[in-house]
Amino acid sequence: MNNRLPPAWSKHLKVASGPKASPIPMAKPPIVKTAPNAPSDDMLLRQALEFQKAGQFPEAESLCHRVLARAPNHSLALYILGTLGLDFDDDLAIKYLARAAAQEPNNPHYQLTLGEAWLKVGDFLLAIKHLKRACELKPDLLEAICRLGEAYTKFDQAEMALPAYEKALKIDSNSARARTGLAKTLMGLGRMEEAAESLNETIARRLDVAEAYNSLVSTRKFSTEAPELNNILSELGDPTVSGEAASMLHLAAGKILNDLARYDEAMDHFQQAARIRVSDKAYDFDIDSYRRRVDALINLFDPKLIAAKAGHGDPSDVPVFVLGMPRSGTTLTEQICSSHPAVDGAGEVNKLKRMATALGLGMEATPTFGRQLRSMTEEKSRAMANEYVANLKQYSATAPYIIDKMPHNFENIGLIGFLFPNARIIHCTRDAIDNCLSCFMSNLNDSHSYRYDLRLLGLYYRQYDRLMRHWMELFPGRIFENRYEALISDQEGQSRRLIDYLGLPWDDACLRFFDKSGSVRTLSRWQVRQPIYASSVKRWKKYGRKIQPLIDALGDLAEL
Repeated sequence: MNNRLPPAWSKHLKVASGPKASPIPMAKPPIVKTAPNAPSDDMLLRQALEFQKAGQFPEAESLCHRVLARAPNHSLALYILGTLGLDFDDDLAIKYLARAAAQEPNNPHYQLTLGEAWLKVGDFLLAIKHLKRACELKPDLLEAICRLGEAYTKFDQAEMALPAYEKALKIDSNSARARTGLAKTLMGLGRMEEAAESLNETIARRLDVAEAYNSLVSTRKFSTEAPELNNILSELGDPTVSGEAASMLHLAAGKILNDLARYDEAMDHFQQAARIRVSDKAYDFDIDSYRRRVDALINLFDPKLIAAKAGHGDPSDVPVFVLGMPRSGTTLTEQICSSHPAVDGAGEVNKLKRMATALGLGMEATPTFGRQLRSMTEEKSRAMANEYVANLKQYSATAPYIIDKMPHNFENIGLIGFLFPNARIIHCTRDAIDNCLSCFMSNLNDSHSYRYDLRLLGLYYRQYDRLMRHWMELFPGRIFENRYEALISDQEGQSRRLIDYLGLPWDDACLRFFDKSGSVRTLSRWQVRQPIYASSVKRWKKYGRKIQPLIDALGDLAEL
């Protein structure tokens, strides 16, 4: 839940002594008649900020709307509504933030928050535009500089991100965000030794130690006893370390122990990390609700609907969708394909998910599920598809094919088939137990909360598999199944089949994907910089009875 306060005001809110004046000049609202002794707009908004700070979001929203009823363009009221909307309705929040920024175009904080919102939804060009403007307006605004570095990195302009983080460190050498951002950018570029050096300095300065260790252990594979392990265990022995920090340290310890083939100890740490996540956060992933959503998708996207919508969308074959469960080989597949000179990789693009949400195909299977899609006109579908392709071309203006490798687009294959009848779809698959185990051991974000419990993870995988079987029947011959184990056992043969599916002539560069220039923006940064290795195949057998709940939940999908 979002409780970020407008920076220009929150620093000066003191309930006991009364608020001080904002250091940022606000646009004067139009003069309106109000009742005698009615609270002023400023008073209402100060109260709204206090409600927001206390987590009373409906009350804060109501006060903002009271102000806007009198002054429809009141910039701070619009800004607060925007911050309240983030995480609830990002697109609506962006509209409010954009209106606030239009009212006060020289307010760096409004530009910063609008840039952060665009960054959150994955529109990196607009994020860069507003974050650069914030930095121009306030050159020492550290948060804007760091966010600009993050936007450059996610837009595959990591070389532009490095000077941004370096500038941030000149302003504040103890900025944890700048230091970890710099290290992750170096990791994405494959400069692992420099990243490790930066992270070690971050740890020495006692800055965001848990996250620094969590990144540090990903810079290499440990083959001998490492001092980092003892240091991490020592951190875990500190009774003041708890919550997310403790969870990340357990993941870091588990990773090193796993590298050292101390599998029982590793699994103990991975399980402890998951237990902390469950207890520390609102752990509300509802597998029954997700099952109902899969039911709704299967019922909506049937042969009758696809036939009725023939001719809709955009005939472009520019988009290539690489999808599947997280940790199924999507990054590896993208690296192999985008090593071909005719293919570029855009990474994990959020655009299709936002479109699906706007169409009411989000998490909840409501009675109106799919109504907008069923009634969509050919013209509207073409406009929506064109919008997606234009967004994708931000990442490459010239490549004939551009890869969107958002794994969870497996939920949106029906929408892909509807909007892009000629798009290629590559479904990455992997041994079910290995795939789930890799999710469990990885530091995936909280949108993957199904991974915190082995049994729940197995049940989730079954729903994914059920949905994929439906898509394969609905679109016969359109979806290329790319098995991770096939890549391991026959790298060239499977790579050639991938490139052939794209309709391209073979290029030997696809065999040396690990030499590919550019940045990698996912958890697989280290792995995809290495030649293909077989150590991840059937590794679940090393964990014995500790993973039995996962195996039981997978049922007949577990390849024993």
